[in-house]
Amino acid sequence: MPELPETETIARDLNREVSGARIASVRVTKPDVLREVSPAELAQRAAGATIERGWRRAKLVVLDLSTGDRIVVQPRFTGALLIDAGALPDEERRYSTVELRLADGRSLHYRDIRRLGTLALMPPERFARYSSALGVEPLDPTFTTEHLSVLLRASRQAVKKLLMDQRVIAGIGNIYANEALFRAGIDPSRAAHRISADEAASLRSAIVDVLRESIAARGTSFRDYRDASGARGGFVERLAVYGRAAQPCPRCGARRIGTHAIDGRMTVLCARCQE
Repeated sequence: MPELPETETIARDLNREVSGARIASVRVTKPDVLREVSPAELAQRAAGATIERGWRRAKLVVLDLSTGDRIVVQPRFTGALLIDAGALPDEERRYSTVELRLADGRSLHYRDIRRLGTLALMPPERFARYSSALGVEPLDPTFTTEHLSVLLRASRQAVKKLLMDQRVIAGIGNIYANEALFRAGIDPSRAAHRISADEAASLRSAIVDVLRESIAARGTSFRDYRDASGARGGFVERLAVYGRAAQPCPRCGARRIGTHAIDGRMTVLCARCQE
């Protein structure tokens, strides 16, 4: 966490709330979250710049600056970008690692409790190289059944592991890989190249649907994910398998099982529905 729906929610919030805002100053309290830039360089290059746009690439939140630089945040498990207009709880400010003080009096905090995420400042050419190493966006029109079928046929690894490979498909993590495979009725441990054309069509539809539904619910909060206003995501109540091990399957009533056999990550599935 956060995955595509969560970072998409944050990026949309920031695009709506801080696009056009000028960065007056920068304060770095935990420099170990920075990548490719020092605290002094970040302050020098970002101060005075205007935030032109907030958007998402894979599991990244990207802020385009008027200078051409891009602030690139990978929140990972405990990171969040929070807008502070004076009402942000002290507990959230306590874990602020980088603060962008805006000219209108607000602040944008990169809050990261365990400091597992990162914040980088990249010029355009560097970001282009970084982005080109990532796979297709699953909500992009180019992510067709035919495209997914090609990706599946080229891999002998478990289909769930392929879905989470950011070099192949960008933005899907453990939560949504579990959910999409359940909806498609596919065993997560099956070799990707053994997925049929009809199954690939079902899987592609399931991926797109679960991501869009989660975005509409503003993401899934299990622990630390918050949107840019500090609110929790609402999709957790709609999860069919992830976090539901040992509970009855909503489709057939069989007991859902959890295993770490695939790449050491928690996989939850229904052995009856996903044979």
